[in-house]
Amino acid sequence: MFAGTFPIITAEEAASHIPDGAMVALSGFANAGTAKLVPRAIAKRARSLHEKGKSYKIRLITGSSSGNDIDEDLAQAEAISWRAPYQNARTLRQQINSQQVQYLDMHLSHAPQTLLAGFFGKLDYAIVEASDITRDGRVYLTTSIGATPTYLKYADRIFIEINAHHSKRLPEMADIVLLQTPPRVNPIPIHDPLARIGYPYAVVDPKKIIGIIETNEPDMIDPFAAPDWKSNRIADHVVRFLFGEMIRGHIPREFLPLQAGVGNLGNSVMAELGNNPYIPPFTMYSVTFQDSLVDLMEKGKLLGASASSLTVTPETLTRICTNMDFFGPRIVLRPQEISDDTGVIRRLGIIAINPALEVDIYGNVNSSHIFGTDIMNGIGGSGEFTRNSYLSIIMCPSTTLGGKVSCVVPMCPHIDSNEHSVQVIVTEQGYADLRGLGPMQRAKKIIENCAHPAYRDYLHAYIRDAKSGHIRHDLKKAYELHRNFLQYGQMLPDLNLAEIGERI
Repeated sequence: MFAGTFPIITAEEAASHIPDGAMVALSGFANAGTAKLVPRAIAKRARSLHEKGKSYKIRLITGSSSGNDIDEDLAQAEAISWRAPYQNARTLRQQINSQQVQYLDMHLSHAPQTLLAGFFGKLDYAIVEASDITRDGRVYLTTSIGATPTYLKYADRIFIEINAHHSKRLPEMADIVLLQTPPRVNPIPIHDPLARIGYPYAVVDPKKIIGIIETNEPDMIDPFAAPDWKSNRIADHVVRFLFGEMIRGHIPREFLPLQAGVGNLGNSVMAELGNNPYIPPFTMYSVTFQDSLVDLMEKGKLLGASASSLTVTPETLTRICTNMDFFGPRIVLRPQEISDDTGVIRRLGIIAINPALEVDIYGNVNSSHIFGTDIMNGIGGSGEFTRNSYLSIIMCPSTTLGGKVSCVVPMCPHIDSNEHSVQVIVTEQGYADLRGLGPMQRAKKIIENCAHPAYRDYLHAYIRDAKSGHIRHDLKKAYELHRNFLQYGQMLPDLNLAEIGERI
């Protein structure tokens, strides 16, 4: 459709337009639907200019994480000065933690509105992957929606990567609508996960398009590793809890829509739910659609799913696209400010299931910062679902690093979701239902049901000896486990890991 309408240019020509210090938005969400050729050309240009002693870095915003073609390659080229709202690349993570790159970790649904409000400054360029574009500016996106519709509307200048690898039928899943700005924001009329309220395309002013870059390559999304025994046991506890809630009448017999975080734990839970004959067929209102959901959908256990991206391996994407008559009506892809909208989450009564790095004995959750200082990836969408869901479940192993680190601690050194939002905590040891419990009751239940046996005596002694109060803490010892690890290499220096190896 675009032939003869917009100039065809190379990725290198596109990169040459982007000056040092520019604010650049790239399409992509959880590594799906990312711009591919132009970010590589920007990295190449940065290396060349740096070799000549010239400064060249951009301010970078995407929908979510963007994989090696964006975050890792640009970081290795030292081409990023500022990044938002999420990342998952090793080199960029190191640069953020060493203060070489400014990083704004934020709730995903907030990013588009924050941008259009002007709090990030002017958006100079957007580079967007699409399967097609019309002469009047309808842009048909590929495997993700993310924040791309917002970037297309508000960027001063646009480059479009037309990727011939992707099926032209992918837009059948797209449901794109932009929210109004305050104070004229209407309620989002979604009363079912599969409800469609928008259009299969995004819109751009054709006069802003500088050029089209032609590509032909898949999203590079690696499969998740097979779940280990801890993940399987955590999944079993989650499913047992949900089945019990259904039996008690706390969950209706037709069940409630689910949201699951990205990764092995989320995949394990979804597989366990799919294999359990007592869990009825269900829907999802989530952020990403992952490989594990395809089997569930084909066998009728997953009735339909709303997400912001198809975060699937190339083989799975081919499987979906060759059977679009089946998958097309059952998958809805939305902008992230819709898929993560707190009002919709609360209205639908979502059951949210998200991973964490660590939890503390009162139910606070750290999902983003190791030892409270070093960013891992970011909060992503987990905080929005944890705060607003009908049921919020947090999962993590009880220990890591061979038992050297307890993931249940007296006080989290960084908190992403606090005890007011978290209802259930699950480790491979068991689960703690915290609803209706005061702080001391929560602490005792988390220690007994979720902490590893090797750490329970320490945690019980901590609350026994702590200063009296509504929430009991000893501020001299609150981070003793973390300090011990930094000094001795394990949180309990006298713990014989060899003796408890089987239990770890």
